[in-house]
Amino acid sequence: MADTDRGVLAGPVSKLGFRPGQVVIEFGYDDDVDEEVRTAVEDTAGGALEDEGYDGVVDAVLLWWRDGDGDLTDELVDALTMVEDGGFIALLTPGMGRRDRVEPFDVEEACNTSGLNPSGAVPIRRGWVAQRLVGRK
Repeated sequence: MADTDRGVLAGPVSKLGFRPGQVVIEFGYDDDVDEEVRTAVEDTAGGALEDEGYDGVVDAVLLWWRDGDGDLTDELVDALTMVEDGGFIALLTPGMGRRDRVEPFDVEEACNTSGLNPSGAVPIRRGWVAQRLVGRK
């Protein structure tokens, strides 16, 4: 990725809550994810993303989710078991025009059921929309 691309993505990645020194696990990786977003998260956190085999506690979860991937509520609840107090889930879903788009009400319902508060959805890159999900206080 070019340095200019990193600069462009640094803002959105920081707004999601990624910071230096965080341990970040990634779920939902597939061939359609945006590699530049992944690299920007790694650059910001200062280390490689952990994969689904990691069994420690993390500061953040990078979750790529598409319609048809299964039950979003179950995935969020499972992800929360790994997140340190004060941590968050960055949920990335396909945006408008994609056949595997996740409807906003589906995200809202899954968040309500799993005890999470979603931030507003923002387009991040290449048809992906990102939201920061945090536990209710």
